[in-house]
Amino acid sequence: MFSHIMVGTNDLDRSKTFYDSVLGALGVPPGRIDDNRRIFYMTPNGIFSVSKPIDGQPATVANGATVGFAASSPAQADAWHAAGIAAGGKSIEEPPGVREGAVGKLYLAYLRDPDGNKICALHRM
Repeated sequence: MFSHIMVGTNDLDRSKTFYDSVLGALGVPPGRIDDNRRIFYMTPNGIFSVSKPIDGQPATVANGATVGFAASSPAQADAWHAAGIAAGGKSIEEPPGVREGAVGKLYLAYLRDPDGNKICALHRM
């Protein structure tokens, strides 16, 4: 359904360190920086990218937005969460764990990246 997702940053180097760590915990190779100083994480299923805003204004977070990353297991989601905290992210909402809702049982772990973007690792149980 999606081709790519891009979030904004005010510090590209800090974001690369953070996302190399959390996405590395999911088996994603380190990001590549293009000539326009955008970071791209390429997978067979899509692209996640990080960029300073092209309009030159400061990056801000979207209220109500979450970017979810697929985890292959609860253990991988926990490793993602730990890597994010170690790389400067902040744990938010409930601790990582199972939640039940309209779509069934999910194992979820939530973080804010160093710029305040809300991200999640999700394992469908």
